[in-house]
This record gives sequence, structure tokens and C-alpha cells, in this order.
Amino acid sequence: MEKLRIVFMGTPEFSVGILDSILKNNYDVVAVVTAPDRPSGRGQKIKFSDVKQFALARNLNIIQPTNLKDVGFLNELKSLNANLQIVVAFRMLPEAVWKMPSLGTFNLHASLLPNYRGAAPINWAIINGETKTGVTTFFIDDKIDTGAMILRKEIPIYEFENAGKLHDRLMVVGSEAVLETLRLIENNTTVTTIQNNNNELKTAHKLNKENCKIDFTKSGIEIQNLIRGLSPYPAAWCIIKDDTNEWSVKIFESNFILENHDLHIGTIICAKKELKIAIKNGFIELINLQFPGKNKMTTAELLNGMHFSDHAKAL
Repeated sequence: MEKLRIVFMGTPEFSVGILDSILKNNYDVVAVVTAPDRPSGRGQKIKFSDVKQFALARNLNIIQPTNLKDVGFLNELKSLNANLQIVVAFRMLPEAVWKMPSLGTFNLHASLLPNYRGAAPINWAIINGETKTGVTTFFIDDKIDTGAMILRKEIPIYEFENAGKLHDRLMVVGSEAVLETLRLIENNTTVTTIQNNNNELKTAHKLNKENCKIDFTKSGIEIQNLIRGLSPYPAAWCIIKDDTNEWSVKIFESNFILENHDLHIGTIICAKKELKIAIKNGFIELINLQFPGKNKMTTAELLNGMHFSDHAKAL
């Protein structure tokens, strides 16, 4: 059994759970590679990545390259004498990096590859109405999420589950998958499977303002899935217009009510503690939302201090 010397590469909270499980199982992590510090928020205060904060608390060796092809970084990486690299939610590696360790570089991806390659697999699985997802470990090659698969673990997506809750469950399953993969590599018993490539594969495109906007001409299930799939971050959004006022509103939670009506799509129905938007096959009832400059709140809390006219519309 070859003793592993691991370099871990990752940035967000999802990576932290995996790194934690590797350390708790007494693997030797010789360095952590994460994103450079960056200014954030209104005050532009310097923000550390989630992985850096975790690594600092555990006195791990931290490397923050701005350029992964930089000779200084490559030399520093080589000097660690690592024989394995693990990548979880980092960025695309140049060949000089992923080919460096003798045992290779493997990635944990939060989907059942080859479906949902790309930046936002957890979100798109819910947005597209999938009933199952999972994680895959694979050896990195020169393209994004296309390398030879080592193992996959599948879990169900629950009916009312949002992306945040699914993220947390996948972090646990991902930790198990990484530990199993490490044992296979240690024991030299890895058997890989080449990924299929066809035109019917679903992609996890990067999220942007346009594909996070709610289209109220779609069906109630599609709208509900979009809201679930983008909650709590980055959040689905719409424009609410009332006379001369217009707000960009984030929607975190909703109910779809199947009901016949003859209202125009986007018409807002407002009761004492209820806010509903008319769609073609019913209503979207808003449960949790955020107006500009305000905290996230329930509809009941919003309607305590805000009133809408009969002309209010969602766009």
C-alpha cells in the first residue's frame, strides 16, 4: 500500500466538508491550493475563501496562485513531492498541474456524470426536475468534467428540496465517495469507466442574471423548480411593478397552486398575509422573498408594512 501525500484544491463551502473528512481519516494533506483573497461587499473588505478559512484554523500549508501556469507556482507544487491531487470545486487545471503527481489528479463532481458537466450541477438538476442526482469521482483530463470515472454514488432529490439542502446532502455523500476513491488508489484497485459523449447529455451551465429570471409564461412546475433550484443562492428573481414603483425581487420559496382562472399572466393577488402571481395553469404563491435594500422575509412580514394596488404585476 502506497502512502499518500495529497495536495487538495478547492474554494467554496462544498470543498470544506470533503477536506474535513480527508483530514479526519488521517490522510496526509501536504498543501491546500485555493483562490486568491478578494475584496467583497459594500466595504470591499478582503474575503478569504471558505477553504482558506478552514485551512488556517488547522494550520495547513496554503497556496493561493493567481496564475496556475506560473513557473513559481509549478515549482512550489513540485517541491511538495505529492503523489496525488484532489480537486473539489476549484477551476480548470493546466496539463502541467494535473499530470504532475505520479498517482494522478482526481476530481469530485456533484452530478452523475456524464450528465451535468459544468459549473452548477446541483442547481440544474433541480431546475430540470430531476428525481435523482449524485456525485462522481474521475481522473482529470484536458477537458471539463470528461475524464475516466472512478466511482459514482446516487441519491434521490426530494420533492420540495431546494439547492441548499441538496448541497448539504451531496457534501456528505461526496465525502464518502472521496474516501472510497482514496482507498482504491491506495490499494491499486482502481477500475475506471470512460464517459459516454452524445448530444442528449444535459449541461450545468454557469448561472447568470438572465437564466435566474422567472418566466411567468412557463408552467407552475417549471417555475417552482427554478425557485427551488436557485434557493438560497443565487436566488430566482422577477420584477414587481406597481404604478410608478418597480422592484427587482428575489424569491426563495413558493407554492404552486393548480387552479383555473381568467386573469392575465403576472397579475398579483394580494390578501392580508398572502401574495399570489397568476400563471397560465394556476398561481405561484410567494412564501419567502427579498425586496431591494431589505432583509429576506416571509410574505406575511412583508405585507405588515407594504401594500400593493390592484394594478400590481410581476414581470
